[in-house]
Amino acid sequence: MTKQITTITIATRESPLALWQAEFTADLIETTFPHIKTKLLPMTTKGDQILNVTLDKIGGKGLFLKELEQAMIAKEADIAVHSMKDVPADMPQEFTICSIFKRHDASDAFVSNTYKSIDELPQSAVVGTSSLRRQSQLLALRPDLNVKPLRGNVQTRLKKLDDGGYDAIILATAGLERMKMDDRIAAKMYPPNWLPAVGQGAVGVECLKTRKDLIELFAELNDEITAKCIHAERAMNKELEGSCSSAIGASAIVDGDTIKMQALVANPDGSKIIRVKNKSSDPIKLGQNIAQALFESGAQKILDLAHD
Repeated sequence: MTKQITTITIATRESPLALWQAEFTADLIETTFPHIKTKLLPMTTKGDQILNVTLDKIGGKGLFLKELEQAMIAKEADIAVHSMKDVPADMPQEFTICSIFKRHDASDAFVSNTYKSIDELPQSAVVGTSSLRRQSQLLALRPDLNVKPLRGNVQTRLKKLDDGGYDAIILATAGLERMKMDDRIAAKMYPPNWLPAVGQGAVGVECLKTRKDLIELFAELNDEITAKCIHAERAMNKELEGSCSSAIGASAIVDGDTIKMQALVANPDGSKIIRVKNKSSDPIKLGQNIAQALFESGAQKILDLAHD
């Protein structure tokens, strides 16, 4: 079956980080399957074009995927490559994630030219992020902070910091390290004190469910440990009907035959954070059980406020 594929066209966003992910995937494909050649189809999505408002106001994370999915439907591309934290919990029914690669460091990074940590920030310091999850955790730790929206690719956000618009910004560690910008990281924020986004640090491949040839091929590139963690986190997010208008964090790790996961749902102002942890050998069941425990602890009220 795999020998029938000789070329794979990869749809990708045009941001430097998205292109890095697509090139990484292309290299992995050509190294693993020497008979297959790859080519990139860079595209600008609506999510990349509209930077003056937060994602929840213009349609959510799916805006980063829509044009890429249309390219696959039109047979202009075979696959699309995404950061898994950008893939909505509820995907269009005709698509599937056919492979998830080994997860990078899933932590968030505190980036500042002046201060080494959140604790060092002066009273009322301006911190940039458009993530409600990051905002809620920041304000829970430091209610005095002035959290201001910040969108754009990694380079754009760093320039806004360097231009003096912010005292600090919060970015994903994986993006900075993949762009060889580790020197910008003042501190990394890890569980249990700080939870990343669902799927953060992992790169996934999307294709049409009808492409059985691609599904079979990419099964060989799937990292089983990472996939278990991502499936658990995404199962929870799907159950919660989580989106970028909700402050939801999750971190799953594999320990032997067991997946251990911790999660949170928070008010955007950080005034209330519900935390739950659990473990299971079944990723989907684990995600659903964690979601149920969050609901039982009052998460629905917080999520309803977010969607109002």
